[in-house]
Amino acid sequence: MKKLLFGAFIFIILFFTFPNTGTSEGEGMGHQEYQVIPDEAIRLRILANSDNDKDQELKRNVRDEVNKEISSWVEHMTDIEEARQLIQDRLPEVEAIVGNVIDEEGFENEFTVEYGKNVEFPTKLYGSYLYPAGKYEAILITIGEGKGDNWWCVLFPPLCFLDFSFGTSVSAADAGEAEELELEEKQEEEKEVKFFLFEWLGWS
Repeated sequence: MKKLLFGAFIFIILFFTFPNTGTSEGEGMGHQEYQVIPDEAIRLRILANSDNDKDQELKRNVRDEVNKEISSWVEHMTDIEEARQLIQDRLPEVEAIVGNVIDEEGFENEFTVEYGKNVEFPTKLYGSYLYPAGKYEAILITIGEGKGDNWWCVLFPPLCFLDFSFGTSVSAADAGEAEELELEEKQEEEKEVKFFLFEWLGWS
């Protein structure tokens, strides 16, 4: 009896350790595992002129200055409407920052600074998280031809301490395969744990 009670106790612990047990793919994978970014968020995306070292360095310098300034604006904000209005009103300041960095670095690239809700983002794998491609609310800074690797983060709520651009760009097909593979790995891990528990209790 003691062994049975102890086994039940272990099972309860494992159940809460693996909360996706018994859930469908939509409940587990689609909505819980990688939805770190809130539905209402404002992103920052910067497109470099090209992938050569100097253009990429310029992109990083623009990133540092713009991110530092905007992060200080929204650091203590909790209302996205307030953040939207502030960013919209101070967009000329963002343009001035980008222009100053480009001038100081000795470049002559033209650039654009846009803010809207339909900025295109590619699919990204970032660690164990998958960020799907789509159109998101964001400030988009395009330097020159904008054909180089991009950098992006989440400005509001402040998540720019996470550099999502270190993720791997993937196609839609690869993204689907990644989701399926991760689900299969989790299910296999759960099966192994359950098998071990049942074998230990002598139920196998």
